[in-house]
Amino acid sequence: MRELLGKHRELIRFAVVGGLSFVITLAVNYGLKFTVLRAQPLTAQIFATLVATIFSYVATSEWSFRTRGGRERRHEAALFFLFSGIALGLNAVPLAVSRYVLQLQVPHVTFAGQEIADFVSGIVLGTLLGTAFRWWAFKKWVFPEENARPRGRSADGPKDPDIHDSMAA
Repeated sequence: MRELLGKHRELIRFAVVGGLSFVITLAVNYGLKFTVLRAQPLTAQIFATLVATIFSYVATSEWSFRTRGGRERRHEAALFFLFSGIALGLNAVPLAVSRYVLQLQVPHVTFAGQEIADFVSGIVLGTLLGTAFRWWAFKKWVFPEENARPRGRSADGPKDPDIHDSMAA
């Protein structure tokens, strides 16, 4: 089990960051949707996703893919936000289809039906679509090189506790 976890460390960390970003997206989305953006659910979702994306950049670059790199930080950040912008658009597609093509909104369906459709299309399907795209794009373009950054915090400072020194033992 430990070997499996070690082998898929990046994916697990990416999933943890994604899970936290998902919670941020939910909180911001519903906070806005049920207050100041009642008539603009798509705007609420896009704004919520943007807030979560900012959190995600910091967590992904400093934790999930902390040993990957190969680019200057500002170039890396620009690519991260470019691909996150594309993912934002992909994330919004299922909700837009649900609301504006399938008309799954009041008065065509009940309020409960509208909210269930919004959740399934915008939060579940949109998040899955955006996350799959991000995983591929980040590994391929944003953080392309494995072991491009030192694993420890600094040469003299404490090493990361979950990385074992190959010279030890």
